[in-house]
Amino acid sequence: MYQMCVDKLGYLLHLYYGSTIENEDLDYLIRYIDRACSGQPYDALDDRTYSLDILPQEYSTFGSGDYRTSSILVENSDGSQTVDLRFKEFTIYEGKYKLQGLPSVYAKEEADTLEIILEDKHTNMEVVLLYGVFKNLDVITRAVRVKNNGAESVYLNRVLSTCLDFYENKYDFISFYGKHMLERQLERRHLTHGKTSVESVRGVSSHHQNPFVILCDRKADEDIGDCYGFSFVYSGNFLAETEVDQINQTRFVMGINPTGFRYCLKSQEEFIAPEVVMVFSQNGLGELSRIYHDVYRDHLCRGNYAKKQRPVLINNWEATYFDFDEQKILDIASMAADVGIEMLVMDDGWFGKRNNDLAGLGDWVVNHDKIPSGINGLCQKINDLGIKMGLWFEPEMVNEDSDLYRAHPDWCIKVPERSPVRARYQLVLDVSRKEVRDYIFDLITKVLDGTNIEYIKWDMNRNLTDLYSAGLSKESQGELFHRYVLGVYDLMERLIQRYPNILLENCSGGGGRFDPGMLYYSPQIWCSDNTDAIDRIKIQYGTSFGYPISSMGAHVSVTPNHGNGRCTDFKTRGIVAMAGTFGYELDITKLSDEEKDMIQSQIEEFKRNYDVIQYGDYYRLTDVMNNHDFAAWQFVDKQKTKSLCSYVSLTAKANAPTVRLRLKGLDASKKYRINKEDKIYSGDLLMKAGFVVPETFGDYKAINFEILEVQY
Repeated sequence: MYQMCVDKLGYLLHLYYGSTIENEDLDYLIRYIDRACSGQPYDALDDRTYSLDILPQEYSTFGSGDYRTSSILVENSDGSQTVDLRFKEFTIYEGKYKLQGLPSVYAKEEADTLEIILEDKHTNMEVVLLYGVFKNLDVITRAVRVKNNGAESVYLNRVLSTCLDFYENKYDFISFYGKHMLERQLERRHLTHGKTSVESVRGVSSHHQNPFVILCDRKADEDIGDCYGFSFVYSGNFLAETEVDQINQTRFVMGINPTGFRYCLKSQEEFIAPEVVMVFSQNGLGELSRIYHDVYRDHLCRGNYAKKQRPVLINNWEATYFDFDEQKILDIASMAADVGIEMLVMDDGWFGKRNNDLAGLGDWVVNHDKIPSGINGLCQKINDLGIKMGLWFEPEMVNEDSDLYRAHPDWCIKVPERSPVRARYQLVLDVSRKEVRDYIFDLITKVLDGTNIEYIKWDMNRNLTDLYSAGLSKESQGELFHRYVLGVYDLMERLIQRYPNILLENCSGGGGRFDPGMLYYSPQIWCSDNTDAIDRIKIQYGTSFGYPISSMGAHVSVTPNHGNGRCTDFKTRGIVAMAGTFGYELDITKLSDEEKDMIQSQIEEFKRNYDVIQYGDYYRLTDVMNNHDFAAWQFVDKQKTKSLCSYVSLTAKANAPTVRLRLKGLDASKKYRINKEDKIYSGDLLMKAGFVVPETFGDYKAINFEILEVQY
């Protein structure tokens, strides 16, 4: 339940967000007290108990007496920064609003929209608050439109997408920090007075923090406690910030990071702030995650592969890196086809003078020295083997040693007369400019048109620096971060519209742009460049709090692992990769016959459980950040007739304790059998008493338990 009100002075106040209660007026929850040093609006007259500095607001402003973190900061045409927003009108209509040029969740009869217009009568600026309210899910989306109805331009220095005030400070703040090859590591802390925030200023959502956070009761766990999730549907700079004020109230705001942001809004122009998806759960973190999984699978991911079964693929990157030719690719494809793999993806190195990472980016023309048959010819040969073909691109990047850069050095993001920062020997193309997008799109279509490429891996291997665009005026340079993201979205939208049957997977040095904005264009994202199964347990654990299993690109790779040298059983690597999209990233031509047989059995097991993994309810059975002995997770289909439980031993111990796993999500009244054994359990028994895990010997051993309803 979510409630707000318009007060006597026309301010829009927030009253309640939480468990459903009777439809009562909750404005009694606000207590008016004279707080010294907290000023009053002029029209409050002599009422010193009225102050925006302590009132719970639906959208906070700067300069009008509220000293807490603000949602909007405007440089008005006269140079002042005061914004005073009062209620003007509202409308309600069936269906979910859409945001032009931006990703957002979609719905028709499943949701309604509330639009509230706030107005600053002094400047004639309107702020439209958008709310998408789902009928059968505890989901509310929020976005903002700002329109300048004044006669002169103004500058938007801060336009956040959501503001939520709580009466108390009783919450923990959960965020997901990381780095390259170890993304989305859960971190939980008590909120204290002052500000707590996570952010990105890298031009992308980043490896280092994720645009998804949770506020929850301090005693909340997987199954109990009030939890509030905030997920930003955007792929650029973001800010998620809380502030605990002088009287222990908590404010949360989220949106585009104000750092480096300054948007010139001309007369009659409109700015759209991206969407935040808010989820409430009164039954702990597990329920919160399952709601996010449902809404993103059903109302964010688009295209044929949102619901269509995806192929089990093999990627050649960790098999060959840049050192491959057509015959090597065909050798991998041939052996992959023999064991049941359904697609080969040719990664970086097939184009231009791309024999290392020093050259070639931007020249999306096949390297005939490596691939003499060309992309179409190679694709036909791979298709003749009975499998599909996919291809790697990095459209947003360019090497200085490339034909593109030599022809158009001004197409990069870099400051004139300064030497730019390089990362992976590459620069960033200014895709905020339409002519740059058109050129890149034309090159890509020349590769794809007339071929049977059925998958694209879209990579992005560096962050933005040296912010300057030759396509923007001096006054508009502060718009580049945002316009860059809009340009990426435009390119991806054009790609999926032209090639609706292609499966698009996003990647950014692994999981550096793993966010809901990307899921709107690609139903899966490469979760991390770290393919070590044991590290992946924590990476996929953290990711699962806000993203569906079907979105997590996960592959079986070789051992010792190329990233950390760890040795892990082939079976364990397969079980961990099954908690994602599942595929392989290794040189299959170098595997033993036993390992190739295991690939066949793993693919059969994955396909047998595909629906329950990809579309079922997900349960975290252990806290892998604190339980260092073993990890366990579970999938349950929506009808509660089938379940898959995965167990991984993390440490070998002599004379080890017996492990008993309590399952979740089953039907207490139904009967189940585990791994076709004779013993039959009730769902009630498995959830309350659990079952005994067979003893394992050695580190990193794993077992899958297939649990099926017994029909009488």
